[in-house]
Amino acid sequence: MAEAEPQEPRCNEESTDESEEDDSEEEPKLKYERLSNGVTEILQKDVASCMMVHEKFLALGTHYGKVYLLDVQGNITQKFDISPVKINQISLDESGEHMGVCSEDGKVQVFGLYTGEEFHETFDCPIKIVAVHPQFVRSHCKQFVTGGNKLFLYEKSWMNRWKPSVLHEGEGNIRNVKWRGNLIAWANNMGVKILDVIAKQRITNVPRDDINLRPDMYPCSLCWKDNLTLIIGWGNSVKICSVKERHASEMRDLPSRYVEIVSQFNTEFYISGIAPLCDQLVILSYVKEISEKTEKECCSRPRLDIIQPFPESCEEISSDALTVRRFQENECRDYCLEYSEGESLFYIISPRDVVVAKERDQDDHIEWLLEKKKYEEALMAAEISQKTMKKHKIQDIGLAYINHLMEIGEYDLAARKCQKILGKNTDLWEFEVHRFKEIGQLKAISRYLPRRDSVLKPFIYEMVLHEFLESDYEGFATLIKEWPGNLYNNAIIVQAVVDHLKKDPQNRTLLKTLAELYTYDQRYGKALEIYLTLRHKDVFQLIHKHNLFSSIRDKIVLLMEFDSEKAVDMLLDNEDKISIDKVVEELKNRPELQHVYLHKLFKRDHHKGQKYHEKQISLYAEYDRPNLLPFLRDSTHCPLEKALEICQQRNFVEETVYLLSRMGNSRSALKMIMEELYDVDKAIEFAKEQDDAELWEDLILYSIDKPPFITGLLNNIGTHVDPILLIHRIKEGMEIPNLRDSLVKILQDYNLQILLREGCKKILVADSLSLLKKMHRTQMRGVLVDEENICETCLSPILPTDASKSFSVTVFHCRHMFHKECFPELSTDSSVHFCNICSAKHRGPGSAILEMKK
Repeated sequence: MAEAEPQEPRCNEESTDESEEDDSEEEPKLKYERLSNGVTEILQKDVASCMMVHEKFLALGTHYGKVYLLDVQGNITQKFDISPVKINQISLDESGEHMGVCSEDGKVQVFGLYTGEEFHETFDCPIKIVAVHPQFVRSHCKQFVTGGNKLFLYEKSWMNRWKPSVLHEGEGNIRNVKWRGNLIAWANNMGVKILDVIAKQRITNVPRDDINLRPDMYPCSLCWKDNLTLIIGWGNSVKICSVKERHASEMRDLPSRYVEIVSQFNTEFYISGIAPLCDQLVILSYVKEISEKTEKECCSRPRLDIIQPFPESCEEISSDALTVRRFQENECRDYCLEYSEGESLFYIISPRDVVVAKERDQDDHIEWLLEKKKYEEALMAAEISQKTMKKHKIQDIGLAYINHLMEIGEYDLAARKCQKILGKNTDLWEFEVHRFKEIGQLKAISRYLPRRDSVLKPFIYEMVLHEFLESDYEGFATLIKEWPGNLYNNAIIVQAVVDHLKKDPQNRTLLKTLAELYTYDQRYGKALEIYLTLRHKDVFQLIHKHNLFSSIRDKIVLLMEFDSEKAVDMLLDNEDKISIDKVVEELKNRPELQHVYLHKLFKRDHHKGQKYHEKQISLYAEYDRPNLLPFLRDSTHCPLEKALEICQQRNFVEETVYLLSRMGNSRSALKMIMEELYDVDKAIEFAKEQDDAELWEDLILYSIDKPPFITGLLNNIGTHVDPILLIHRIKEGMEIPNLRDSLVKILQDYNLQILLREGCKKILVADSLSLLKKMHRTQMRGVLVDEENICETCLSPILPTDASKSFSVTVFHCRHMFHKECFPELSTDSSVHFCNICSAKHRGPGSAILEMKK
């Protein structure tokens, strides 16, 4: 249960220990403030007895018979002297233009606030209730109810006279009445009645639960939630009644409406007032407690509870204990609760105080969250409702959150929140950075400083970098890499790094960072030197990105030592910037690197480095023999004599054999194969490549006294040399390994050759016959000769105009035609004649002669 203190300083006599607020984590649903200004003046001299709330103003009745009209701030706008004694009830119509008042001396007045219309009546008993028709302003609704032990309905007749009629009597004094629409509800000593004004029928009677309570001390509280729902609070009992239409078949002699109690439950304390709040109830409770000092029952502070009703029970949503003036002197009947439907305002009236309770808005919710130091939730709530907030600003809440995080030592979280809260406000950023510096936490905020939009002054970034440089080289390097170079004065930071390097000249982190700073400052030469010293992988990227080829002309050896493959690729890709000659010159003292470069160059283009091919022979021989033979085979520019000399000096047999064969000295090459390599297969392969009969003869002569060589020759010679030549030269009695298998292979190879020849012959004969038949068919075909054809010699039509005359025409299969007399004389040397037009080189089946005679 929360203890609510209205927002107005209280007098010393009202200060008690009980007024301290509870630190409950549950947020209150309502907020409270005293109605001051004119109300304070009134209650210093008088005592409040009742109040009526209209959406435009308030009407307050006092024990001295006064009725004050107040604005919503409590300022007095009008005053009426009704009676010298207590005002019991005030009633207003919906328009707020007519008021009904009754007092303890039996007086009843109904009058217009802005017209001269007025009704006066004095009864012979105290009048506790009065209620004017909600639509009293209308001429046909001039009605009100009042009474003491009888309930009178006054209606204005057509002659402007008030006509009373008794609605109910005989059940004691009537102590409360509420009029809504066409229904009137009133409470007497026995219970609550509801009357239909149109039908003049009493709908129901809701009996009082606790008959032991005095009705004058614990009066009934009535409230209409809507036109058909009545809420009753009496003693510690609450009932919610719903007025419903009765079905026509059930009417008989019964009223057309009936009441159903939809919810009923008991409360912990006695009820002084009740009001609706959406689907919940607001209940003002009178509380008595046992005093710890006197051990006697005494009045405690009243409670304002928000209750969620259920059919037979309820749930307490919130409960606030209210500190009202002189609450120790009050009884249950001294309190009442009124409310304004449109604004959800609740007025707690006590003899010496009027407190206004209202639903908490988003500003109140945020304020409560801030009081409870729930800054994250407050910030989220503010972001959601920033358009409706009036008291708070997102930035102020955010700054308070940052302050709180720094107070509790959550520096990293505070720094992260700066990014969101401070946004693009550079002044706030700089202020917060200085605060972080004061507590030695610049590192925490460094990651979140603005880098692109709304950047801060350079000295802010320099200050952060100096902080890292003094204590964290790795962090300093990270910031230099992440921050754009235009955020700070590069020269200042470079000098600071240089000063630190004097103390630790081999620090790789500082050297690498200095190289990056030189790069930002476009001092690429110095950056390149550092990268090369460090053998850093970014050196090649730096050269390409900033076109630093002029700077590396004297650093080629360093680049090659660092990564020869990348260096060579880069140099070859940029020959126009660093020539081949320059590279070779720079690498002259490092032949192993020179070889790597020239080898890659040769792989790319066999002709570009031709002037260095002679040099490459010795380089290959020294550093890369496996690639020497491919180089000799592919190069057309290397001097063979020089290559042969080097290979012979180093006893490179395979390379020497190749060079000898290439220089035309095949016999020496073959001899070297047989004598140096002693490899018959390679010798046979070499002889096959050269396809020279003398080489085969030399090979046979060398092999004739070497059985393994003879076996190799027998296995492979059959397709190039007649094996009989070799077999005849084999000495009798010589043991030759696998001789039988070799002879069988020779016979098989011979049979295979015979079969291949026969197969080829059959294919050739078949193809020749097919082509001959095709040519014969072609030449046997007739050729169409008509008037459109011409003689190829005289260019006149081939057919005569007079068909009766005899003529002779020569037609070739190539479709060229001649008159017999126009065709040249045939040669007597040959019986075959050809078309003069067609080329003799392309004679074919179409050029044979065909004679046509008639």
